[in-house]
Amino acid sequence: MARISVEHRTLYTYDPAVSVTYSEARMTPRSDAEQKVLESSLRVDPHPPGVEVHRDYWGTQVHTFDLHIPHAHLEVVSTALVEVSRREGEAEGTLDAEALASAEIVDRFSDYLPQTRLSEPGEEVRRAAQELSGRRRPTETAHARRPAETAHAVFGWLREQMTYERGATGVHHSAEAAFAERRGVCQDLSHLGIGALRSLGIPARYVSGYIHPQPQAELGTTVSGESHAWLEWWDGRWHSWDPTNHSRATDHHVIVGRGRDYADVTPFKGILAGAGSRAQLTAEVKVTRHA
Repeated sequence: MARISVEHRTLYTYDPAVSVTYSEARMTPRSDAEQKVLESSLRVDPHPPGVEVHRDYWGTQVHTFDLHIPHAHLEVVSTALVEVSRREGEAEGTLDAEALASAEIVDRFSDYLPQTRLSEPGEEVRRAAQELSGRRRPTETAHARRPAETAHAVFGWLREQMTYERGATGVHHSAEAAFAERRGVCQDLSHLGIGALRSLGIPARYVSGYIHPQPQAELGTTVSGESHAWLEWWDGRWHSWDPTNHSRATDHHVIVGRGRDYADVTPFKGILAGAGSRAQLTAEVKVTRHA
């Protein structure tokens, strides 16, 4: 178990000043069976007249607000204290590939089986995933490997194919575009894993959150963290996988939201009004492990 505090600061500066902004923030961790939010807050500067809070379709907490005064900056600071206790040694699920192809499962996971623009991996990844699954044809299931074996074969293959490189892609890059470059960041690696699994009929979803990059740091020491992405896949139960670190999610992974891809859980987005305005973004995450 780990108790972790997170401070996520997002600052937009505008030149010239804008007159109106409408914003959504998905920056607050969620409570579930494996993590509990003990404290959380969201501060906005300039202070808006009101902040509305709701949970979206995917269960992510969303803060919405708008400003109707001229402002040259917009700062959003989210803080949270979270207790994380993830299951150790996740057991394989109970369903095989043939069971996953049943009409009941396909209907139940209709959100997490179809490809999106960001998760579509392209024909080369689709062919490789099919071969790794042990299938002779895309429609075959009876002689395929079990989903868990297939998933880890896919993850291992993608690890050999892809190089983690900051700045190689942007937030709007698709899995196929990242694979063509053979480079990307956590978002791209997660989209590729999700797309490959979905192409085999294995439900998969995108996870957005934070990671403590120095789990051995002394208690109470604040370090530079980062927003992070990984994935979860299902074979009768949900399993996590962090393709950037080639491991399951640990007690040092803090979940904010889940969705089909990055677009469902974008940490901060909005609309601004102000002719000719240019926005410059600065983002910083600090994490601290507590006793």
